[in-house]
Amino acid sequence: MTWLALLTLTAAIGGALVAGVFLAFSASVMRALDQLPAAQAITTMQRINRAILNPWFLVPFLGLSVPCLWLGGRALQAWTDPRAPYWLAGAVAYLGGTLLTTMVRNVPLNEALARVEPSGLEAERSWRRYSTTWTAWNHLRAAAALIAGASFALAARGYG
Repeated sequence: MTWLALLTLTAAIGGALVAGVFLAFSASVMRALDQLPAAQAITTMQRINRAILNPWFLVPFLGLSVPCLWLGGRALQAWTDPRAPYWLAGAVAYLGGTLLTTMVRNVPLNEALARVEPSGLEAERSWRRYSTTWTAWNHLRAAAALIAGASFALAARGYG
């Protein structure tokens, strides 16, 4: 297996892995939190947002940007390669739909939630607004990561 094939396969697996994490949040974690009283949901999500900042999550999540950048650049340099459109689609989906969305949408929402007093008068309204908005953006992140993983998998097919 060539290093380019290995990089493409790694990006495919990474995209699927990140998509799975985000899907699990949308499909179960947020639904469970929505069934709790707002104070408990806020406190729990504040803890989750601190706990998620660990190497088991950050290495695949941020690390995938390296092969995405490399493969996206490779696609632009070798556009006649039949894998190029898949490399570029995967890179754009992950970097734009997953990484950028996280930075400009989900992280600011998490930072705002960190400032909410769980037992405050606005807790219920704050949680409902946060949960609805955060989950919608999380759906987008999950879909983008899945598209990235699938695109890289289609490119990997080109290696025979």
